[in-house]
Amino acid sequence: MALHYNLAKVYALSDNDPEFVLQIVTLFVTEIPEDLGEIKEGIKKMDHKHAYSYAHKIKPSLDLLGLKMAFEEILQVEAWTKAEGEKKEIKETFKSVKTQIDDAVKELKKDFDL
Repeated sequence: MALHYNLAKVYALSDNDPEFVLQIVTLFVTEIPEDLGEIKEGIKKMDHKHAYSYAHKIKPSLDLLGLKMAFEEILQVEAWTKAEGEKKEIKETFKSVKTQIDDAVKELKKDFDL
């Protein structure tokens, strides 16, 4: 039972095509954790442009998979990058996004046998 994600948009987009849904889920669990690592690097190195590009890249995936809170928080990360904020201002927000994505990935892998 999905607690950390919601595939309603994915099913609607795919006309309930299970193969398409599996492709989207597989892309999410393989690419998004890597992209998160890039955001973390950008924050660590205070490379705002780098962090922004990866935050911007994962934003639609968070929306598509129903990770509403993570989506809202990734918008905060984007705003932080544009304002070129300090590391301490965004650390907790990023940690929250990462936890939510990690939980969703773990659950998706289990639910889809990946």
